[in-house]
Amino acid sequence: MGELRAQLIARGARWSVLEHLADDEPVPRPSLGLEPGANLTPAGAVGPVDLPGLIGHPSGNPHLTRRRAAHGLLAATPRTPSAGARPAAVDWRNRWGWPWITKVKDQNPCGSCWAFGAAGLVESMARIEHDVWAERSEGDVHDGLRFSCGQGSNPETALDWITANGGLADPDCWPYSIPPAGLPAARRDAWRAEYTPSWDRSGRTVRVTDYVRLGDVEQQKVWLDTVGPLTACFDVYDDFFGLGSGVYHRTSDRLAGGHCVLVVGYDDAAGCWLFKNSWGTGYHVGGYGRIAYGEVNIDYWAKCGLRGTNPDPWTKRRLHTGNVYESGNGRAHRNFELLATTTGARLQHWWREGDAPFAWARARTFAHDASGQPAFTGTTYNRNMESLHVTTGGRLRHWYYEQSAGVWRDGGAFGPGDAAIGSTPAFIQSDYGKPGNFEVVVRTADGRLNHWWRINGAPWTWNDGGRFASGIAHYGPALVQTRARHLDLVAARTDGRMQLWWRDDPNGFVWRAGEVFGSGTPAICAPCLIEGQYGAADEDTAGNYELCVAVAGGQVEHWWRGNAGGSPWRRSAVFGHDVAAVTGMLQGSFGFNLEVVVLRTDRRLQHYWRDGAGWHEGPVIGPV
Repeated sequence: MGELRAQLIARGARWSVLEHLADDEPVPRPSLGLEPGANLTPAGAVGPVDLPGLIGHPSGNPHLTRRRAAHGLLAATPRTPSAGARPAAVDWRNRWGWPWITKVKDQNPCGSCWAFGAAGLVESMARIEHDVWAERSEGDVHDGLRFSCGQGSNPETALDWITANGGLADPDCWPYSIPPAGLPAARRDAWRAEYTPSWDRSGRTVRVTDYVRLGDVEQQKVWLDTVGPLTACFDVYDDFFGLGSGVYHRTSDRLAGGHCVLVVGYDDAAGCWLFKNSWGTGYHVGGYGRIAYGEVNIDYWAKCGLRGTNPDPWTKRRLHTGNVYESGNGRAHRNFELLATTTGARLQHWWREGDAPFAWARARTFAHDASGQPAFTGTTYNRNMESLHVTTGGRLRHWYYEQSAGVWRDGGAFGPGDAAIGSTPAFIQSDYGKPGNFEVVVRTADGRLNHWWRINGAPWTWNDGGRFASGIAHYGPALVQTRARHLDLVAARTDGRMQLWWRDDPNGFVWRAGEVFGSGTPAICAPCLIEGQYGAADEDTAGNYELCVAVAGGQVEHWWRGNAGGSPWRRSAVFGHDVAAVTGMLQGSFGFNLEVVVLRTDRRLQHYWRDGAGWHEGPVIGPV
């Protein structure tokens, strides 16, 4: 390291070596992974792409819509974007006050940089397009391709596999694993994990459309400004292994191989690309580095971008509750799906396209014994829709929409026999088992809460998890599994206030009473509770709890609690009119907006939504 430091000083380099390594320490040599002679596409072979044709439409991310408008990409007669429309620098780590990039990971000791670059691209685009953290597994594509630890490739091969194999799964479905410690180098390089992902993989993948190759540097910068990050590959010389801060340009003549990274921005003033590496946070500056434009062939090969990602129900399972959720259906993969009661104790499926004009439409009707509004969700069973309601006889009944056949199927009745008639159960898929268990909590006629659960495998039986609490006036869609694998719920008490209950899993699965809160205006319905994206600084940090409840006077109170810092519950707003109950809530792909569905006193449903300007009254749906 001392020799490299002296070399940089002698050549007037614009970068410095890793500060935490002493002069007498060797320059580290982490693994690379760009296959020698890789079948990458040269930038010169691509030519300019039709950006207006690819991205000339509004995004669910309002910031991107504004950037596309600034470039003229949304005009009726598109023009060629100009450099004057671009900012001088873009950094997706923190843009518009929000984080968009998942944490830095470590590929070592395998030559799998290409898998990390591709996975990082899918993760970042799911976050940018759908406002959700979606950590993906590099092992899913690496082992799915049956590659050995030492086998190199390129991001295009990875993206081809992801596109052809139904997307990229989460780490719990199939993790990225490395050879056991102590293996000799030759055996380590040949080591390969047996690829056996969980059998519900089809419902646990972020699906993608075909990726886009961009060869023109100016178009690459426009893409970074108006869409998101890009994969990039380049030559690695010995000095690059010691890169700390500053803008890298080559000072060594010894070629070590090739490497691939995720480009998360650019800086015209410094004349460089900003990249996220896959060597852990101990390299460069927290795992991020800078390479000068045109250096080490970084602009010789085409860079790859994505758009139109389709996140899975597993990724979004904490972001909705009650009778509404956001599916991956439609061109933009952000349709709203809603289920509500209709005449004859039946259930009516409604849906809304994720693009303008955002009109609600009727789909199919099914069931015959619904006493109240259903719980509605999507699960890892090939993204099936799943419904649960309290029957007119006080039991619970499960229905599911089988995506492969396109039909609703009756999953049967179960439960206590004295579930509160007209109430809505809470219904989630937890991470116990693979596929995850179904967890249900319902209010019973005696004012208590009853927990039921089902292992999602043979013999597919529901189990009574016991009763707890007392004096519960209203309970419904307000159940969340925490990052610590507890179950949290909020119920309305007979005194009109709300109380949190939580299940202490490490100590015998015991339900315990938590904090009591409320405004003093009595709750007149069950609260709806989700874990949102506000406060979720990265994919491992819990977001805030968001809660909406109808109160006396026919309005809705919105409450929230910061989970990252353990803050108290706070009421942020009161909105709406003529509200009898809040039936569903979600945070989806529209600019971190909160979306709420209420049942009005005239027995119609109404949609409300909140953006940065506050709460807005949306369309009326129904009658129900």
